[in-house]
Amino acid sequence: MASPQQAKPLNELVHDARAPLNRISMNAELIKLVLENDMPVEKALEALDKIIVNCQACSDSLQLISDSK
Repeated sequence: MASPQQAKPLNELVHDARAPLNRISMNAELIKLVLENDMPVEKALEALDKIIVNCQACSDSLQLISDSK
């Protein structure tokens, strides 16, 4: 039996995969600002942690897309 996530239409699954990509992009921009403006290193480390988490979330979403076929 398919899980509720797998029952979603393809466009919703793609949307779910795109959301973490947007967060990854925003956090990469934050790291760039930190490095360019001599801001605290902790801000960059927090952004990197968020990037790692969102890469995994995107991977999970893509796996759901793959499994839904």
